[in-house]
Amino acid sequence: MEMIDQSVSSEISALIFILNFGIAFILSVVLSFHYKKFGTVIANREELARVFPFIALTTLVIITVVKSSIALSLGLVGALSIVRFRTPIKEPEELAYLFVCIAIGVGLGANQTLTTVLGFSGIILACSIFRSKTSIGSGLGKNIYLTVTSPTTELSIQQLAEFLDAHSDRCDLRRTYISNNQSSATFSIFFSSVQNLDKSLVGLRTEFADVEITFVDQSHMPGI
Repeated sequence: MEMIDQSVSSEISALIFILNFGIAFILSVVLSFHYKKFGTVIANREELARVFPFIALTTLVIITVVKSSIALSLGLVGALSIVRFRTPIKEPEELAYLFVCIAIGVGLGANQTLTTVLGFSGIILACSIFRSKTSIGSGLGKNIYLTVTSPTTELSIQQLAEFLDAHSDRCDLRRTYISNNQSSATFSIFFSSVQNLDKSLVGLRTEFADVEITFVDQSHMPGI
């Protein structure tokens, strides 16, 4: 009788693990689509979004294995202490989405299925509403990433930021780069109309000679 009870208990645990594994995969895929649609990071979001399911599922497996053993938990702490990540997280938004992935794995690994699903749904819903409200009222405006590259290191970031702020509806400095022979700055800018965008580009070329201007329209980009 005892052997039968242990077999049934093991089978139920396996079924619960498979169920949580499937739910974690679905939630992480949803998170990937959400990040690709609502993310504002300049870097390729496709590359990071593909990692989300791996992070969530790996975390789930780890929590499932170590949750019933203090010895394994202590061993995990020692093992993780030697792990080093060579790729830095450049944007807080990337870190936030990675934390959501870890939360999915931890919650489902601890068999807190309902709490995890409800919490994830609330986070996604709140983030979607917030992102949508930030774009309300934009009308026919243009939300673009503009990069100004100078063949010298004498590009004045402050002067450039002041010029763009005066000629746009909203301007945020996102990234700067300076090397031995060139410098560049990337801004997230919103223009209420295409005409204002054209005027700003003309003024930019007049004010800053010998610069290369690259901009990406974020308003109608696929996946945005």
